[in-house]
Amino acid sequence: MPTGYRSPPLTGRTRSQAVEYQTLLVEVGADKIATVTINRPKAMNSFNTPMLREFAQLWAALQNDDAVSVIVLRAAEGRAFSTGADVKASGDDAVVDYSRPFDQRDPGEFLGPKSNRCWKPVIGAVHGLCCAGAFYWVSECDFVICSDDAEFFDPHVTYGLVAAIEPIGLTYRIPYGEVMRMVLLGNDERMSAKTALRIGLVTEIVDGHEPLWQRAQQLAARIALKPAIALQGSVKAVWESQDLPRYAALAQSMKNPMLGNPIAQATLDRDALLASVKQFEVR
Repeated sequence: MPTGYRSPPLTGRTRSQAVEYQTLLVEVGADKIATVTINRPKAMNSFNTPMLREFAQLWAALQNDDAVSVIVLRAAEGRAFSTGADVKASGDDAVVDYSRPFDQRDPGEFLGPKSNRCWKPVIGAVHGLCCAGAFYWVSECDFVICSDDAEFFDPHVTYGLVAAIEPIGLTYRIPYGEVMRMVLLGNDERMSAKTALRIGLVTEIVDGHEPLWQRAQQLAARIALKPAIALQGSVKAVWESQDLPRYAALAQSMKNPMLGNPIAQATLDRDALLASVKQFEVR
């Protein structure tokens, strides 16, 4: 499994010059939105070792790319957003080698943006089946929207596998009881999009896959208009606070606005912004 992956910055590259990946599609638009598509539809968009390598490389590249302010994470059309690790992969493509238990690393260290210190906002757009290792991505997105056919579940225990890392990540997003119901029922129950919305796993349901992707782009476009440093500082401050007690989180977070505010405010006309007519959508 790869260690220490870090690609050269993509700064200044256009969509036509984007790096080509084996398991991902990446487009960077003039609107400062990077659209990342998990692209293994024939394998239910499951991840293998090449995808781990590519995500670790990609998050570093996007963080270093000044042409990117917001990231949309989606998956290729088909039945699934992702079914987690590719259990059919073998050899160098296999995600876990049980014959070398002390050499293994958590796949989430490579898959997740926060695990790779990418502090740019990430919007998840989930359709269809989303289960098991797919929660590595869901847990590290800043917020998630889904299509009406989305179904969330964790089949680990059904197949005699311990569910550990992915559900622990989910406990930072949804109540413990909801996580454990999913874990313990395994393949016997799937969480609908409506339930996911009710418990806060997703923030919005969209009818259909194409409208889902359009909505994700619309939300990303609104976010991308804000100063990039303000966005990244906000993501970093709130994400890192989750590992700290309340008082320590509040005290430590003060450094982020102190460092970021002067840089971010220098990029806009604050007086004109305050005087402008406010336009907003009520959710």
